[in-house]
Amino acid sequence: MTTSFALVGFGFRAATLHRVSTALDDLDCVGAVVRSPRALPVPSYPSLSALFDRARPDFVVTAVPPAENPALIRACVARGMPVLAETPPAPDLDALRALWADAGDSGLVQVAEQYPLMPSHAARAAAVRAGLIGTPTQVQVSSTQLYHAVALIRGLLGAGHAPAVVRASRTEAPLLHPLDRGGWTGETTPRTAVTTIATLDFGAAGSGLYDFTTGQTRNQLRFRRLLVRGTHGELRDDEITHLTGPRGIARTPLIRRQTGHDLDLNGYDTSAITFGAEVLWSNPDEGRRWNDDEIATAALLSSTAAWVRGDGPPPYPLAEAAQDHLIGLAIEESATRDRPVMTTAEAWSRSG
Repeated sequence: MTTSFALVGFGFRAATLHRVSTALDDLDCVGAVVRSPRALPVPSYPSLSALFDRARPDFVVTAVPPAENPALIRACVARGMPVLAETPPAPDLDALRALWADAGDSGLVQVAEQYPLMPSHAARAAAVRAGLIGTPTQVQVSSTQLYHAVALIRGLLGAGHAPAVVRASRTEAPLLHPLDRGGWTGETTPRTAVTTIATLDFGAAGSGLYDFTTGQTRNQLRFRRLLVRGTHGELRDDEITHLTGPRGIARTPLIRRQTGHDLDLNGYDTSAITFGAEVLWSNPDEGRRWNDDEIATAALLSSTAAWVRGDGPPPYPLAEAAQDHLIGLAIEESATRDRPVMTTAEAWSRSG
């Protein structure tokens, strides 16, 4: 069964969503809402109303700046239309609360949080769920910004919507930025970059450490690091130290199988990630030769389509994304005001 969707916006992220969807047999992008007419690979519409009158998609993806998201989400919900909103779903806490008050109970809103679906993160989460390091007690993330990092921290900890005490600070230092979203920059002189470091104390649910430098997501001069500490071991990036018996401790790598090396003539692709003989993650779209973000985007679109059809669970409900953004905003507030910030239970935390 083919599930149709439409895009609102057609910038960098929307173009990625469209490109990935064209390779998925059960998805069909039927159009995009854009401000000004221009050549697109799909029909364009001047407004949501025009889109709904002519295209009738099964769900809508809003790939727009945060300030524009709430109104579009409300418009979709008013028509009973499932919506997958780009991150974050609202620009600030007041807007987030207002959006939840208007649309939270509809059950129609999901958010496009793709980071937990990336192969390495998905494999790490599977290792933690399997109990390989016991009960997770702390997660440290240094790779991506705010709500994305918080999604990884909360998910790996299993912290749910536990209140958090956030303590954050900022420092500045010069850093060269040789790459950005558009590719090689040609820059030869370092410029000021801001590093934000925060501790997140979830009480009995554990703790997190957030460490992010301006541009780190794409700056290959900075490592991406992830660590999960548990009661019986520790996961560091792609290696786990763990108990093997009453008096045995081992360090075992998570191995990514990439085809196309040496005499593997099947072509370059990501196949699976294993821990010893155990497969932690396997590529559902092997043969596409996608990068990790494209793999995660495909998983997000496919799971959204399954949810819309009633064949699967919601991929990332608004309540989860709202909680991620709440803590991300607290990190910014704590760093700006140079004092701890404590999050409290919000309306979306009581939704379950």
